[in-house]
Amino acid sequence: MHHVIIYDCEYLTAPGAMSRQWCGPLDPDPNVAQIGAVKLSLGGGYDILDTFNVLIKPRDRFGRHPNVDPFFTELTGITQADIDREGLAHAEALEKFAAFAEGANFWSWGKDELTLLAISSYIEGLTPPIPARRFGNAIGLILNAGTPVEDMGKMTSGRLAEYFGLKTPDGRQHDALDDAMSVAVSLQHLLRSEKLTAEDFALPLAVRLPELSEHRSA
Repeated sequence: MHHVIIYDCEYLTAPGAMSRQWCGPLDPDPNVAQIGAVKLSLGGGYDILDTFNVLIKPRDRFGRHPNVDPFFTELTGITQADIDREGLAHAEALEKFAAFAEGANFWSWGKDELTLLAISSYIEGLTPPIPARRFGNAIGLILNAGTPVEDMGKMTSGRLAEYFGLKTPDGRQHDALDDAMSVAVSLQHLLRSEKLTAEDFALPLAVRLPELSEHRSA
């Protein structure tokens, strides 16, 4: 394993949809509209090797292309015109994402693969091209690096680099590529400071946090 993919997704939303778990009568299904990813080397200086950024023109369960809510545009900076002009079909975007990985595993802040694959692919009637076993939760990596559990509530993907005193090229929160870069440079920092090693990125992830181990054995 020479590199890993650190990625993030932005998906359709509306005011209050998160608090309703996207179950309100007018809430859109949380289909993915943007994938951003960073290819991080696990050798040498742990360099950023490449980036990936794609917009998706999502379809609802009836095959229609819903317009993005103004709240989504305010949150992400992505307009309906952007999606109309640059958006790919979900299947094509996933194929390009899989090709970008070159066989590597994927890590996100949390479990974005559930929205990316389980929800969006189901709604589109697709068989996901990437199996779930290739996805890991970067929160476990941060814990393995010795980050206090009580600090986890202060973190989001977009603010992770800020937590470690690091800077990213753009740093706009809720842009999939910028959020992925925030996580990637944080993991790069932990690798370079020897708080993580390449072996920590093996799946399934073994979280070393003593409190979790004690809780699971209780």
